[in-house]
Amino acid sequence: MSMTPQFWPVDDAHVGQRIDNFLLTRLKGLPKSHLYRIIRKGEVRVNKKRIKPDYRLQMGDTVRIPPLRLSVPSKTTPSLGAQQLLANRILYEDKNLLIINKPAGMAVHGGSGVSFGVIETLRQARPQEKFLELVHRLDRETSGCLLLAKKPSILKELHALLRDKQMEKVYWALVCGYWPKNLHCVDAPLEKFELRSGERMVNVRADGKLAVTEFKIIQRFADTTLVEARPLTGRTHQIRVHALHAGHPIIGDEKYGDKEVNKKFRASGCKRLFLHAVRLSFVLPSTGQKIVVETQLDVELQDCMEQLR
Repeated sequence: MSMTPQFWPVDDAHVGQRIDNFLLTRLKGLPKSHLYRIIRKGEVRVNKKRIKPDYRLQMGDTVRIPPLRLSVPSKTTPSLGAQQLLANRILYEDKNLLIINKPAGMAVHGGSGVSFGVIETLRQARPQEKFLELVHRLDRETSGCLLLAKKPSILKELHALLRDKQMEKVYWALVCGYWPKNLHCVDAPLEKFELRSGERMVNVRADGKLAVTEFKIIQRFADTTLVEARPLTGRTHQIRVHALHAGHPIIGDEKYGDKEVNKKFRASGCKRLFLHAVRLSFVLPSTGQKIVVETQLDVELQDCMEQLR
């Protein structure tokens, strides 16, 4: 345990990174719930000022960390099976970035009872990589295109693309019921909150943060609709909560879904959230290269579709 506060200057490699992500990668052994608590209480400060978890670091910032007791890091490492699983799901790679088809059920990073996520597993499998960071996140239950940066300068560029809405992210979701033909966009502000159990939830609230998702019908079935979702903002659980707000929760969603419908689909073999990031595209400013990556639905989702047809 450090008995005195620590002060960390921000260099160019971390400009544009969220303060919570910055701290998560450096305070190993600190539970995420504790991290967000000390941020909320103002014990973490930037330039002597209180900040929110989504504050993005700027050149010249100084981050103050209060005295903390960190648990002893586990000596165990991500399994070889997990490492091989991710190696087999690489969709695109070059010297600047890596895009994988994240499997459902694997968190993007450790925390909240999860020892290892995608980022820890990839770092363990690639000790030669001097830098490897998540550019964005996917919910643990969601599969599909996940982007990682292999250089600090590239991470900064990609974060700028996200902020400026210059990165296209496309998802497919199977939702309950008959999605209306004229419902092309859900514009509903979102707010995060915690249950007494500590579980993180999101709901629509008038004074929440701006959140916009575009929807398009792909195919209709008897009691469900396959839709394409394009989030124009990047809020936690955005597509899932917007689908619920529209009256058509996503199949297999244990947080926001219809329990009876989910039970029926589990019985027929679909035991996961039917949400998959199918496409990711952007132009990397420093090289002018256009990156377009697409991936098919996972096998269990394809099987579910075959049964519906």
